[in-house]
Amino acid sequence: MSTTRKNSTLFVVLNFNGWQETLVCIDSIKAQSDKDFRILLIDNGSHDESLEKLRKYNNDPLVTFHKEPVNLGFAGGVNVGIRKAIKEDFEYIVLLNNDATLTKPWLAQLKAIFSKDKTIAVVTGLLLESTGELIESTGDSYSSYGLPFPRQRGEHVTKAQSSGYVFGGTAGASIYKTSLFKDIGLFDETFFAYFEDTDISYRAQLAGYKAYYEKDALAYHDHGTTSGKMPGFTLFQTFKNQPVFLWKNVPIQLFFGTAIRFYACYGLMYIRSIVNGQAGVATKGMIKSIGLFPHALRERRRIQQRRKVSIGYLKSIIHQGLPTSTRPFYKRIFHR
Repeated sequence: MSTTRKNSTLFVVLNFNGWQETLVCIDSIKAQSDKDFRILLIDNGSHDESLEKLRKYNNDPLVTFHKEPVNLGFAGGVNVGIRKAIKEDFEYIVLLNNDATLTKPWLAQLKAIFSKDKTIAVVTGLLLESTGELIESTGDSYSSYGLPFPRQRGEHVTKAQSSGYVFGGTAGASIYKTSLFKDIGLFDETFFAYFEDTDISYRAQLAGYKAYYEKDALAYHDHGTTSGKMPGFTLFQTFKNQPVFLWKNVPIQLFFGTAIRFYACYGLMYIRSIVNGQAGVATKGMIKSIGLFPHALRERRRIQQRRKVSIGYLKSIIHQGLPTSTRPFYKRIFHR
């Protein structure tokens, strides 16, 4: 006789100096119509009142409150949760930003998608900005210019795409099969934050897994609540992580064309940073990325040896053209 595993889903929520948003996020998880879950709340080295304010969860049967002494970044922090899910044999892992909130049927709607296709390992929903009027993401995408981007960011909610297969899901609000991480490995902690979720999506696609976007599953995100507290952080991480992403993941058959387009954009981003008075931050990120080149090559060998899909398939799921969220700037440069 088969039995249903209790608490088959583990929610992983990171808190870094953001206990106010975290309280609201946890409440939205607890309100889910699907009650088959547990919550791992990780304080990621906060130095505000978070430990005191979140201590209320120490005796909560649904919540395990785990404290890290230093900030491990998003990648390192969620890896703590993924290791727990693997060790304790959870079937699914939900990664959710602490400044995100869920509608009540969200979990049930996403879990139902896995029955559509056994190759689906990532499911994401319609992520809206906190006002509910603008789209934050309808899944993640990767362009032929070597730039990851969230689909439809900034577009009105009425323009949201219909449900269907996508390149990947945002780790700010998506569900993953735990078995995916057993197969392809955990998040790359050298990324620290930004693009680590699209990196996972590319690695998953190369290994033969698929991602799906479910329009009816609604969540809301107060974008930039954490990173906005750290001036220059996003820019530094962008210049550091994007080249590493390219070096690791893009197969040789696509690499050189993608690299030429990417470095043209990368150079333009650097010029824009100079104009905006942020050349120092951008340069530090660029230098850091060069230092990560040996790591990227080691990872590349491992990732590319495991590739199971054709180049034709990859071309079909990669966005051909400039990312929609950055297109106006680059169109002025390239006159396209």
